Amino acid sequence: MFTFSLTFVRHGETQYNREKLLQGQGVDTTLSETGVQQGEAVGQYLKDITFSHVFVSNLQRAVQTAELILKNNTHCSGMEMVLEPLLRERGFGVAEGRHKEHLKNMANAAGQSCRDYTPPGGETLEQVKLRFKKFLKALFKRMLDEHSFSGPDTSSGAAAAITCGADVPPGGSANDSLHGVSVHALVVSHGAYIRVAIRHLVEDLNCTLPAGVKISQVFSPCPNTGISRFILTLSRSESRPVLSAARCVFTNRTEHLENLTEAE
Repeated sequence: MFTFSLTFVRHGETQYNREKLLQGQGVDTTLSETGVQQGEAVGQYLKDITFSHVFVSNLQRAVQTAELILKNNTHCSGMEMVLEPLLRERGFGVAEGRHKEHLKNMANAAGQSCRDYTPPGGETLEQVKLRFKKFLKALFKRMLDEHSFSGPDTSSGAAAAITCGADVPPGGSANDSLHGVSVHALVVSHGAYIRVAIRHLVEDLNCTLPAGVKISQVFSPCPNTGISRFILTLSRSESRPVLSAARCVFTNRTEHLENLTEAE
């Protein structure tokens, strides 16, 4: 068995975010001044974590955020990131570039909730989930291939931490639940995508949650540079890697933004 941490970070703010305009995949914007400050702040918050792998959506706002995280990292400043199209934002079709209210109006006209509605030319939530499942499958294989262990899990204490469901209080440190875990993967992606990913981990893969945390908190929208972390344990079957255990440490953490002065 092999245990590793998986940390998600949403990209920093763009001008489209500020104006509540949908970007999706077709609008490929860079970070605003505030977004750069957020990227620097999340980079400082995560600076002491030695990431073994960094996977990034190949859209500019995610790449720029990942560059800021790595630049600020004590151990990974020269590390090469992997640009991964499977981590791109949900496609919103004809609604891209338009105000979020336009999407709500389209959903209302179709008699659907805004979250479940798929604009013409856009991706369904199921299609986004399939992309994440493909990413996870490749990630699990890569983890076992590159960090293969013939004996028991060498991340001592990690499996025990998962099974006991230890609670991590709000406002904890950047190293929460990383004790005894030696391999850390960072994923820099997008708000709608991360929300789908977390829902899949919790609902479909039976990921355990921190004690006392409401499911509505776990599934709430991820703010710009919000951080979420999971501890995953894999085992190898004859045909493929198998997820043996999964625990959510926290979702949508934003303590690194508390002292940030918003750019005018």
